Amino acid sequence: MTGQKTRRGFLLAAGASAITGVAGVGGLTGCGSGTIDSALVPKRLIAFGDGFSDVGQGGARYTVNDGSVNNWTHQMAANYGLTLTSASAGGMSYAQGNARVISNPDAAGNANTRSIKQQIDSFLASNSFVSGDVVLINGGISDIIAETMAVVAGTQTSAQALANVSATGVAFGNQIQRLVTAGAKNVLVTGVFNMSKSVWSTSVGQATLLDAASSKFNEQLLVTIVSLGANVLYVDSAYYFNLIYGSPTAYNLLDATTVVCNSVDSANGIGIGTGKVSSKLCTTSTITTGLAYNSYLHADSVYFTPAAHVLFGNYAYTRLRGRW
Repeated sequence: MTGQKTRRGFLLAAGASAITGVAGVGGLTGCGSGTIDSALVPKRLIAFGDGFSDVGQGGARYTVNDGSVNNWTHQMAANYGLTLTSASAGGMSYAQGNARVISNPDAAGNANTRSIKQQIDSFLASNSFVSGDVVLINGGISDIIAETMAVVAGTQTSAQALANVSATGVAFGNQIQRLVTAGAKNVLVTGVFNMSKSVWSTSVGQATLLDAASSKFNEQLLVTIVSLGANVLYVDSAYYFNLIYGSPTAYNLLDATTVVCNSVDSANGIGIGTGKVSSKLCTTSTITTGLAYNSYLHADSVYFTPAAHVLFGNYAYTRLRGRW
């Protein structure tokens, strides 16, 4: 067992180094430099993923819908002077809330939501990658929600959930390989933040499972894409959001435990059950009285406020410029 853990640790470290350009998952490319000269000038951003990257595929985003730059992929686009709109509105963001990596139905039980694999299928069916394209892709959040809720419902064990999440991490890595094989030269990928830190983790009482699931997903993703370093940059959302959870005031946030929205969804809006707050329904009119929403991390118990998205978008932008 010790030998297996050592080998897995070596592979993970090797993968992190190869696809981040630094000796460790959490390191910052170009750290300590005041400015970074980047040779890459993106002409088009293309996005795939789940609610973390959804810019309004179904008409709303999984944050406070305030009309601002309120998604990390939007912040990336703004930093480059580009626009990014949902595929449903004729744009190049295929990301959709509750989407799982390869499974249907989605985390909320909707069979019409395209999985991330199907999002890529849709893009490749009528498009091709060209010089100047940058792909932004995330995945895993919805899968971990679905697997955890199955444990809560008693339909599977924690061990089964972890095995499924590990397999999904590999499947997500395979989708990254598809993108590179199809001609994508610059792919920025992020896995899952440590969902055991979320407000939902506390309310559902599954912190141990969520911690293990988050780690396993990211580990398997990294090992699967270890050979893609020339074309893939892994931006570690678990590392970055752990910093915010650990010291929110260092990021100009008051805390990481308050949910600012009070937009209760009678349906299973974000996959965590009925009658729960859903940021997809959240606007400036559904903010808990007295809260300045951009002073907090969480919009609902899983997803983040616009301020948090801007923070991560700027972090990812810095990492991208430091790499290419």
